[in-house]
Amino acid sequence: MPPPFHQVVQILEKHFGRPKPPITTDPFELILYDNVAYLATDEERRRAFMALRERVGTKPGCISAASGEDLLAVTRQGRGFAAQCADKLRRADHIVLRDFQGNLKKVLRLPLREARKALQKFPGFGEPGAEKILLFTGSHPVLALDSNGLRVLRRLGFGEEAKNYAATYRSVQNELKDQTVADCGALIRAHQLLRSHGQQLCKLNKPRCGDCPLHHVCVSGTS
Repeated sequence: MPPPFHQVVQILEKHFGRPKPPITTDPFELILYDNVAYLATDEERRRAFMALRERVGTKPGCISAASGEDLLAVTRQGRGFAAQCADKLRRADHIVLRDFQGNLKKVLRLPLREARKALQKFPGFGEPGAEKILLFTGSHPVLALDSNGLRVLRRLGFGEEAKNYAATYRSVQNELKDQTVADCGALIRAHQLLRSHGQQLCKLNKPRCGDCPLHHVCVSGTS
């Protein structure tokens, strides 16, 4: 049996410390933050996003008005794929202007299912990414998980490994629905702590089980 979810979060917070808040709570900025770099470290992504804010602007319409040279100067702050990231930024700007009249506030007030579907119009966003935006903006208290957090929870024994990522994601969420509170702040901290643990210790390849603070309650680590 996996450990109680609140215990997992407490152990991780004791190990990693209280996580910093998200870089922004603006929904469009969160979309741009995810698209400004690809396969980048957190520091590279943050650097590229701050360059976007300073050189181009992050309000709807700013990217469409920017020169190709300025956009590439921003996306080159990431690890690579500068042209592809610049294109995704332009597509995101086009979508927010065309489909949402430059304002995502109405989307955030929609019921979860409708809001999630609307945000999936943006490049690179499936259900998990859309749920992260809804969580980080304080709009919907949903346990959003990135691939690192999902991997951690599966290794701890939550949910079932399904044929596809989306089904596995839902399986883990469903198992935890009675163990999570409808509190965006608490769920954001859980998201960030699980992500940090997956990045630093519970890695996809060569997990550092000997250094893991959850090793004593982990189904995978103790088997």
